[in-house]
Amino acid sequence: MSGWPQDAVVDALTEEWRVIDALLAELDGDQWLAPSNLPGWTVHDIVSHLIGTESLLSGIEPPSIDLDVHALPHVRNEIAAFNERWVEGLRRTPHADLLAHYREITASRTEALRSMTGADWDAETQTPVGLAPYGRFMRIRTFDCWMHELDIRDAVGIPGEEGGLRAETAFGEITSALGFVVGKRGKAPEGARITFELEGPLARSLHVSVDARATLVPELDGPATTTISMSSPLFTRIAGGRVHASDHRTDISLRGDTTVGTRVVDNLAFTI
Repeated sequence: MSGWPQDAVVDALTEEWRVIDALLAELDGDQWLAPSNLPGWTVHDIVSHLIGTESLLSGIEPPSIDLDVHALPHVRNEIAAFNERWVEGLRRTPHADLLAHYREITASRTEALRSMTGADWDAETQTPVGLAPYGRFMRIRTFDCWMHELDIRDAVGIPGEEGGLRAETAFGEITSALGFVVGKRGKAPEGARITFELEGPLARSLHVSVDARATLVPELDGPATTTISMSSPLFTRIAGGRVHASDHRTDISLRGDTTVGTRVVDNLAFTI
């Protein structure tokens, strides 16, 4: 079975949309304008981005705008520029209308996903990670939407459950990148054995072995050379590029080769 079984991923993604819907329904006007930990974006802007991506997947073009989005300091690539066209195009939409728009596009996308055949689900398509099965794209969408739920919660101070089906599905995107992050970005040396000990709603042990290349493995073939311990909410936010490990030193425990451990956590972010 692949890492993106159709029924489970569709269930996780549509559940995520429902959770975000319920969260947005709680917000007052000021909370919609709360700045998020994404540069340049408020909660309103995050919702506009979610609408934009699902609209893209529905064949809907972004609104026409006059602003040169490439000139914005937080726009660093073409994907960000595309996202910003939706954010800017919907910026003046009243919050209630934006929520209605979100509900409309996610309902349409839910219907489309539920009607997909297995062949459609397995078909290769362009995704943020290059050509991949459509099902992999939808697991990426689950990750993206889940992270944006956390962004909204962090912005307005409304905590939520960070475990369950949607979190487990989204977390697969983080673990699939862990070998690359540890080996390429963290520059863990040949022979390194890295263990991440996570506590909290997504508690687990993750192991990366470096033999020619860094690879996520079920277990190590010897003692860990570096052990990194933290909560799963903090791990998620560092990996998602929302916060920096350097600002949370007291919340992260390192054992063994702490030089390697520090370098790994400081380069843990893998999102673009």
